[in-house]
Amino acid sequence: MFRDRLDAARQLVERLAHLRGRNPLVLAIPRGGVPMGRQLADALEGELDVVLVRKIGAPSNPEFAIGAVSEDGSVHLGEVARHCHEDVLADEIERQRELIAERRRRYTPVRAPIDPTGRIVVVVDDGSATGATMAAALTTLRQRDPARLIAAIGCAPPDTVERLAALADEVVCLDAPPHFQAVGQFFADFGQVEDDEVIALLGGSGQ
Repeated sequence: MFRDRLDAARQLVERLAHLRGRNPLVLAIPRGGVPMGRQLADALEGELDVVLVRKIGAPSNPEFAIGAVSEDGSVHLGEVARHCHEDVLADEIERQRELIAERRRRYTPVRAPIDPTGRIVVVVDDGSATGATMAAALTTLRQRDPARLIAAIGCAPPDTVERLAALADEVVCLDAPPHFQAVGQFFADFGQVEDDEVIALLGGSGQ
């Protein structure tokens, strides 16, 4: 159990301390990953940006990820998505693409996304249940040719960690219990992170 996201971030900093001074690019998955990303970027003397991916939820259960959409427009679908009606799935994909574009306009309106090419890249999120969002981020970033690609997460089930290990050069997961239910169960304080907080964290150092 973590006290909050910053507690998990401090523990990730300890596991990634070897990156300090190597100017890593920390890419946080909004919104929960951003407070953690700010902590990592400051402690590791790196840069912070967001990697924008959106979960595609099942029509009958929006919280259950059946795939994800990346900022470059690519779509990553799991096997279960084959059972969804094509028109419903297409509408949801387009809605998530529009949300990604809106978030980029809000989060970094005066600059382009930081280029990960040739950089040590750390993709951070508070947790990953199905791995769909993190997997989409890693797959998209791999195409940009980073020097090293690391997934850093607070918690995930073992099969998700195994899946992500095939997409990253390294996976740092603080807790991977076999009986995983939801990310929030691992945090005493799992309050929602709002857009205004994300914008503030991207604009300067955390506390």
